[in-house]
Formats: sequence, C-alpha cells, structure tokens
Amino acid sequence: MKKRIIAPIILVLYIACFVCSSISAQADSKTEQAKASAMKSFTYNVIHPENQRNKVGYFDLRMTPGQKQTVKIELTNPSDKEISVAISLNSVKTNGNGVLEYGPTSIENDKSLKYDFVNIVKAAEKVDIPAGETVPLELAIDMPEASFEGVISGGIEMKQLPDKSEEKKEQTGIINEYAFLVGMLLSETDQPVEPDLVMNRVYAELENYRNAIFVSMSNIKPEYLNDVTTDVQIMKKGSDEVLYDKKKASMRIGPNNMIDFPVSMNGDKMIPGDYTAHVLVVSGEKRWEWTEDFKITDEEADKFNSQDVSLLQERGIDWKLIGMIVGGVIVVIIIIFFIVRGVNKKKKQSKKRKPKKK
Repeated sequence: MKKRIIAPIILVLYIACFVCSSISAQADSKTEQAKASAMKSFTYNVIHPENQRNKVGYFDLRMTPGQKQTVKIELTNPSDKEISVAISLNSVKTNGNGVLEYGPTSIENDKSLKYDFVNIVKAAEKVDIPAGETVPLELAIDMPEASFEGVISGGIEMKQLPDKSEEKKEQTGIINEYAFLVGMLLSETDQPVEPDLVMNRVYAELENYRNAIFVSMSNIKPEYLNDVTTDVQIMKKGSDEVLYDKKKASMRIGPNNMIDFPVSMNGDKMIPGDYTAHVLVVSGEKRWEWTEDFKITDEEADKFNSQDVSLLQERGIDWKLIGMIVGGVIVVIIIIFFIVRGVNKKKKQSKKRKPKKK
C-alpha cells in the first residue's frame, strides 16, 4: 500500500521538476534572444550647424528672432532588417529629485513658461531606416518673432519600435525598446538671466504609494538653476518639534520649471490637522526661505492612509483569511482520507470474497 502511495508522489515531484527546468530554460532562451535583439539597435550622429555654440553632444544654437532653421540628426541602421524609430519632442521638466527630464513625462508645464519647446521645434513622428543605411532626422525650428532672454530647452527622444513579426512571437516574453535622448538649447543673447524661485504650495500626497508631504516650487525664469540644495522641515502648527525633514543637495531645476519636492512621512499614519513647513533653498550665493502653513483634511488622511502600502503591511496578518485557508486544507485532507480508506476497504472485501482454488 505504501508503495502505491509513494509512486504517484514521486511522479508528481518529477513532473514539477521537469516543468520548472523547462520554464528556466525558456527564460534563459528569452534572455539570450533579448541580448541578440540588442545588436539590432540603431546609432545616431548629431550634425552641428554653423550656429552651434559649443562642441557638445547636443544642440546649443544661437538663434535670432523669427529665424527658421532645419537641423539634422543622422540615424544609422547597422542591422540586416529595416527598422522604425519613433520620434518624440519634449520640453525639459524637473522631477521631484531635482533631476532634469528630457524625455516624455507626466510632469505638467509651469504657468510661467512662455515659449514651449514643442511649439517651436517640429519633426516627423516616425522614421523608417532601411537595412544598413543612414537617413536624416530633420528638426524644423521656428523661433518666436519677439526677442527673448534666457533659453528655450527641450529634448528629442528617438526610440526603436519593435519589429512586428518579433512582437507577435514575443507576446508572452520580453520586447526590448531602445531610446536615445538628444538635448537642444535655443538662445539669442549672452545676457545673463537670474533664476528666481517662488513658492506654490505645500500639500499632502502619496509618493510611491507611501504618505508624504510635497513642497511645490517654481523657477519662473528662462534659465537653469544649478547646484541646488533643498532643506525642508515639517512641524505641527505652533510647535517647534520637527516631525519630518529632508535635505537634498546637487539638484537642478530647469528653466520655467516646477518641482514637487517630496518629504517622506517614514511610514507614519497621516493625521489630520494644521501644519507648518519651513523651506530653505540655496544655489550658490542665492537663497530662498519660506515658512508655509498647510492643512491635512480628514478626507485626505483617510484616503492616503487607505492607500499607503507600508500601513497595509503594518495591519498585520489576516487571521480570518488564514483560518479559512487552513480549514479548507483540513477539509480536503479529510475527504482524501475517507476516499483512500473506502478504496482500501473495498479491496480487502474483494480479496475475502475470492474463492480458493482447489
């Protein structure tokens, strides 16, 4: 009887090992395919025009009011198959870490932005590159008629689109996407523009599904703000006790950019009430300082606490769910026990009924 029970168990374990091995082999195969696919990526070369100001890997162009100009980026396909490259034009944005984003992003334009890069520079949405050939990506620049000081800044993202045949084959696997970013600066004068920060608001929100306080500030001038250090302290209104704080150095803020600087609540539950934020921002010899009151409402606290993943983990083990699972397992074991017992009983009875051979 023991042998009859052990044999199926061994068979199940063998099948499980075989399936795991097969899955692992398929994963390794997909990884190798992904590496091989990487060899099909395209290359690019920025063609600097005569009005390029510096020898850098991006466009830094000295323009004039109303000027129209077309500049080029050469795209080369070294593979033996035609590829397509999607083109995306984006104005520069600043994320919460003080890092400049030149690619597509959900960050909104600041209300101080007068000349948006995407309205001044135009390009095709897609470029097809035949196998082994080089084609130009043309960027048409149409400067505002009115003169301006400072810079207009943005980025050109070039992303290889997946091959249709490979996409069908790899629907359940990995589809690689390759993208390059090239920045573009447009200026008309060398007249220096001093960046200037203004406070927008302080508010409660989630950062990566965790409770946080955000300080929203804007650089309202068309110039980069470099080497920025931001120091924020959060206190209960009327109290000097610092509840949460964050200091970050080596930040940058783009021209006419807004930044939402997050201060983590360190896994704490959000409590409704009146609070005060003390904010200090330093860049070189420039210094901005604010003391800003803000409020966390009951609705905000309930909403964000219910979505904070760290609070969900702290709520502990769901014993009711575990009890239901354990109970279900016990019921299954009992059913199997009675089935096996019934089968064995029938076998014993059939053996007793067998007539003895004479």
